[in-house]
Amino acid sequence: MNLREILHHADVCVVGGGLAGMCAAISAARRGAKVVLMQDRPVLGGNASSEIRMWVGGARGMRETGLIEEINIENMWRNPERNYSIRDSILYEKVRFEPNIDLLLNCSCNGLAMASDSRIASVRGWQLTTYTWHTVTADYFIDCSGDSILAPLSGAAFTVGRESSAQYGEDIAPETADKKTMGLSCLMQMRQYDRKIEFKPPFWAEKITKEQLENRGSADPSVPLENWWWMELGGTRDTIHDTEEIRDDLQKLTWGVVDYVKNSGEVKADDWGVDWVGMLPGKRESRRYIGDHVLTQNDVRSEGRFEDIVAYGGWPMDDHHPDGFRHKGPPTVYHPAPSLYGIPYRCIYSVNIDNLLFAGRNISATHAAMSSSRVMATCAVLGQAVGTAAALCVKYAVTPRGIYLAHLGELKEQLLEDDATLPFNRRKPSPLTLEAAISPESAEILRNGIDRELPDSENKWVGKLGESITFSFESTRAVHGIRMVFDSDLRRETIGDRDGRRKMGMNCNLERGDTSTKFPDTMVKSYRVEVWEDGEWKTVAKVTDNHQRLVVDRFVAVASAVRFTPLKTHGCPEARIFAVDIL
Repeated sequence: MNLREILHHADVCVVGGGLAGMCAAISAARRGAKVVLMQDRPVLGGNASSEIRMWVGGARGMRETGLIEEINIENMWRNPERNYSIRDSILYEKVRFEPNIDLLLNCSCNGLAMASDSRIASVRGWQLTTYTWHTVTADYFIDCSGDSILAPLSGAAFTVGRESSAQYGEDIAPETADKKTMGLSCLMQMRQYDRKIEFKPPFWAEKITKEQLENRGSADPSVPLENWWWMELGGTRDTIHDTEEIRDDLQKLTWGVVDYVKNSGEVKADDWGVDWVGMLPGKRESRRYIGDHVLTQNDVRSEGRFEDIVAYGGWPMDDHHPDGFRHKGPPTVYHPAPSLYGIPYRCIYSVNIDNLLFAGRNISATHAAMSSSRVMATCAVLGQAVGTAAALCVKYAVTPRGIYLAHLGELKEQLLEDDATLPFNRRKPSPLTLEAAISPESAEILRNGIDRELPDSENKWVGKLGESITFSFESTRAVHGIRMVFDSDLRRETIGDRDGRRKMGMNCNLERGDTSTKFPDTMVKSYRVEVWEDGEWKTVAKVTDNHQRLVVDRFVAVASAVRFTPLKTHGCPEARIFAVDIL
C-alpha cells in the first residue's frame, strides 16, 4: 500500500495544540496569517484537555485577559456543569472554525527539513487516523509542543534540567547543575454517590501507607480542590524518552492511592467512587529553548520590568522535588514571586534559528523561573504574544529578532488592542476616542488605556442601565466601528465560590448535589450603538445576547457623535465597563 502524502503551504506553522499552541494559532490567524496547527492528540488543550484534566492556573490575583479569558468565558457560558467533553468541543471550535487555520489533529511531528543552517523550511508529521504523511512548508514556525520537538530536529539551542546557583546567581537553584526536572502526574477524579461504593484494586496496584501521605495534602476526596497532583514521578529520569515507563509507574501509584482512600479505613469515602483516571501523564518540564534572553529567578523577583514585555506571570516559583512521590518531604516548595511580573519578547524566539518562535513551558527560562511561568494561563498569554509576533513577521518579512529591533511598539500595541494585559504598559486609545468630548464626565476613565481592574482600584465606569456614553466631535468624522471591553468579573466574585472551586473553572471531583456554575453577573448582555448622522440618531448596532468581554462592532458612518448605551447585564444592577473606543 502506498501511504498518502499531503503538502501544506502556510505563512505560519504551529506545532502543538495545548493552550499555548491554540492561542498562538488563533492570534496569528486573526492578524491575517495563514496558519497550519499540527497537534499529536485527538483533542486540543494539552494539560487542560479531557485527557489530562488539570485546571488552568495563572497569576494569583490578576487573572489573565485576552484569548485565554475569551476561552474561559465561552466555557462558563456554554458549560455551567463543567463537563470536560463540552470543554473539548469549545476548544476544538475555537481553532477548527477560525478562518485562516488548517487544523491537523492526531498528527505527530517527527521530521524537519532545513532551508539553511539557520532557517527551517518544513516539518513533517504522521497522522495515525488516516495513515497519511503531512508536510508543512512555512515561512515561520512556532513550537508549542511542550517537549520542544523542533529543537533536536533543527539544531536550535536548548537546555534540560536545573542550572547551578552560580550560573545565573539564583539562590533557589541547586549548588550543582543536573539534568533533574519536575515529574509527571496521572490525575484522577472521583464522584460522590448516594450509596456505598466498593473498590477492588488491581493486583499490580502499589501498596500505599499512611506515612507516605503525610506531606501530600489530603487523600480525602471530599476536600474540594483535591486532584492528587502530588502523585508525581519521573523527575530523576528522562521525562521525554522514559514517558511510557513513567506512565506505568504512575498507574500503579494512582490505583494504590485509590485503594488507600477506599479500603484503608483512614478516609471517610464509602460513598465515593472512581469517575476517571488519566492514562496520559501531565508533564511539567522537559526541554527549554534558549532565546536572546533567559528569564531567571531574579527577573521574576524584580517584576520583570523589561521594555519588551509581551506577557506576564504571577504564580509562585512552584518547584516540585524531582523525586516526586518518593520524596519524604513536601512535594513542592512555593518560592515567592510577585503578581505580576513581565516576560520579555526575547524569551520566545530562538537565539540561533532565524524563523523559530516558541511558547509554553518551553520558553527561554531557567528551571527556577520556569517553575512559575509553566502554568497554563501564563502559557496561553505567551501563545497569544508569539502568534501576534509571527503575524507581524509575515507582514514585514523579517525575522522574529527583527520584530524586537524595529517593530516592538506595534507588537505591544496589537496585543493591548486584543485585550492582552501587559504590566507597566497602557494601551493607546484610538485617535477618534482621544479627540472626542465625552459625556458624562465620569466616563473619562474609559480612555485611560488600562482595560481591567487593578490590585488597588476597580478602574471602571459604573453607570445605570440605559445611561448613555456619548463621544462628540467638532465636525463630522469617518467612523468605522466601536471597541468595548466589558467587566467579566476577573475576580469571579459574582459566580459563587464554594471553597475556591468556581474560580478554578473546572471540576476536580464530582460531589453529590453539586450545583451549576453561574455566569458572571457583571457582563453586559445587551447594548445599543448610535451615530448622529444627517441630523438624527441612527442605530448602527444593537446586540441582545452578548457574553464576551472584548467586543468589536464594525460599521461605516460619517457622524459628528457616537452614542453607546448599555441596556442589560447578566444580573448586575448597573453597567460596568473598562473601555469604549471609537474606530
